[in-house]
This record gives sequence, C-alpha cells and structure tokens, in this order.
Amino acid sequence: MSVKHAKPDFSPSQVSEIIKRLYNLTATEIRPLPSYDDQNFYVAPTEGGEFVLKIMNTEDSKNATIIELQTHAMSFLNQNGLPTQAVVPTTTGQLMSLEEVDCGYGCQKYLVRLFTHLPGVTISKVPLTPKLLYETGRTAARMDEVLQKMEHPHLSFLQRENFIWSLSNILLLEGYLGVLDGDPLQEVVKSVIHQYKNSVIPKRSNFRKCINHGDFNDLNVLVQPDDSHGYKISGILDFGDMNSGYYVNELAITIMYMMIEHPDPIEVAGPVLAGWESVFPLNEDEKDSLYVLVLSRFCQSLVLARYSVTLHPENEEYLMITSRKGIKILHQLWQLGKEHVEKVWFQRAAQFSERINGDIN
Repeated sequence: MSVKHAKPDFSPSQVSEIIKRLYNLTATEIRPLPSYDDQNFYVAPTEGGEFVLKIMNTEDSKNATIIELQTHAMSFLNQNGLPTQAVVPTTTGQLMSLEEVDCGYGCQKYLVRLFTHLPGVTISKVPLTPKLLYETGRTAARMDEVLQKMEHPHLSFLQRENFIWSLSNILLLEGYLGVLDGDPLQEVVKSVIHQYKNSVIPKRSNFRKCINHGDFNDLNVLVQPDDSHGYKISGILDFGDMNSGYYVNELAITIMYMMIEHPDPIEVAGPVLAGWESVFPLNEDEKDSLYVLVLSRFCQSLVLARYSVTLHPENEEYLMITSRKGIKILHQLWQLGKEHVEKVWFQRAAQFSERINGDIN
C-alpha cells in the first residue's frame, strides 16, 4: 500500500454497527488487533463465539477478485488439514461486503470480512525451540504444496507483476532507496540487490513454481501448548500477500521472520530447513540462492517499513517491529558471508534431520 489515508480508521462504534447490520451479532467486546496496512478487530458477541473483523485498506479493496481468491485459499487449506480461519457469511450469504465509510478523509470504500477466531498466541511470544522451528518449516512447505493443487478460474490474478512484497520483485526496491539516504544501511541493501541480479535471477528458471502465502511471519503464525510441554502450530493468518512465486521464496521468508524472534539468529535456518525438506527437498539452484533470498527479504522489510512510516507515522511502532532487530541481523549475515552462513545452515539441517526421532528439545 503506497497511498496516504488508504489505511482504514474505523471507530469501535462503527465496528459495532457493521457487526450488527451485516451479521446480526451484538458485540459485547471489541478490541483492536495489530495490522500493517488494514484494520483488524477482535469481536466477542452476546450470541457466543469469537471472531475477527478484517477491514481492508482502500487500495486493496479495489481488487475484490484477489480478496475472493485469498478467501478461497483459506477454505481450501482448511479442507486439507491446515489451520486457517473460516469466513463467516453475512446474513445475505455474502463472504465480503464493500462498505462506504468516512474515516475522517471523506467517504471511501473498504472491503469487510468476518473470520472465526483461532486459538493460540503468535509464535513471536513463545520460545523458538528447534522442534517448533522444524514444525514451522514443515507447515510452510505443506501449505505451499496444498496451494499448488488449488483450482480457481482467476488464478492468473496472483501473478501480481508489480507487487512490491513479492520476493520475485526485489528489483522494485531500487525505487524506494531514497528513504535510506544518509544511512549506511543503503549500501548493504544496494549490494544485496546486486547479488540478487547476478546470482538469483539467472537461476530462477530452475526454481519450482508455486503459490506463495508470501508473509509467513512471526505475527501470522499462531501456536498453542502441545502434549509434550512444547508448542504446536494452531493457526495461519493473513493471506493478503499471496502471489504466484516459488517454493524457495516461501522458505526464505519463513527463515527470515523466525530469525527476528531468536536470540541466536544464525541457528534458526537449520531446523526450519530440515522441516521444509522433510516435505519438499530443494534442488541445487534453490539451495545456492537461499542465502541471498533471505537477505533480500530483510531488505524488503527494512526499506518498505521505513517508507510506510513516512506515510503512516502514527503506526510507526507496529511498522518498525522487524526493523529494530532486522538491521542488526542483516549486517551480521552480510558480514559473515554466503559461504560461512550456508555451511552453518546446511550442516545444522543435516544434523537435525538425523535426530528428529530423538529428544529434540
């Protein structure tokens, strides 16, 4: 999202009115939930149950077909055993409603959907044990394998050639580098983009294609306690960045965001990679590109967060969550270099795969 005032700013009373009018539910509790460029609310009605109301920003609300595809994907994954939210239809049977509301910038149109509330907390709030990281990698790979089997008349809409958050579109970052003027980080980002051009793009013809969730991050994965004093994945949230991409892109995104939450980031990729390859082994070109793809996602996150803050300074705390830790990790990975980092990642993955049947806590 790159338009000022596109993010919704609904009041609790406006949310209450929508919940009643569209779903015939009387909200007794409404509280805001974090969101990058949309607006999410936890809703508990007197009629029972727990829900999440998602209000899309005005730009994404113009793309109803993409939103319908995302909703279909969530349903398809759920049917195939993955923990996604179910969409609650309106009283007239619609899965979404286009609402014209004045949030202080004049009347604008926002797509609204109501989801079931999934149990658990975000994975960012629990210790990232090797076992949980393995399960995260395994779940991400299973998700992409299932999505690749999905049928829909408008799958071509997921190509999203100019979508800035697609890991296939790293070169688009060059148009945003001005936000880093005077910051030493700018040179690192330029170097990573150069590496992407020279070492990733020539290999992409050998990457296996799939549909990516595109944002399998530490705030979009829910966990709850399991039976062995650890945690299991209980929810996959936010399909707003779904796009046609490559399996290795999803893996790189998953590794990058799990690094953000770990006290020793370089140790993250081993168990995530082992979990991923238990479902979908990488080929040589995918393995050789993983380091640069992980760095590229750090660059996307850092540059676009900085840019978004210029548009939405009031949302700076949420927008800069990744940046605070991410800058340090990006510098560390860049300084260690591709050869050293890959050696650690792939050795740890091999070691972990050998002992997954033992006590891995």
